[in-house]
Amino acid sequence: MANEHKHGEMDIKVQEKTFEGFIKVSTYVAAGSIIFLILLAMINI
Repeated sequence: MANEHKHGEMDIKVQEKTFEGFIKVSTYVAAGSIIFLILLAMINI
């Protein structure tokens, strides 16, 4: 038989660290894209 699920007992440290890294990379990519678009607009003027 399977063990009964008990809410709040799972260790999610690895998932939290992965999500934190994902958010950090997403922020850098978004900032880089905005800077790239601004520079591209300045060059085309």
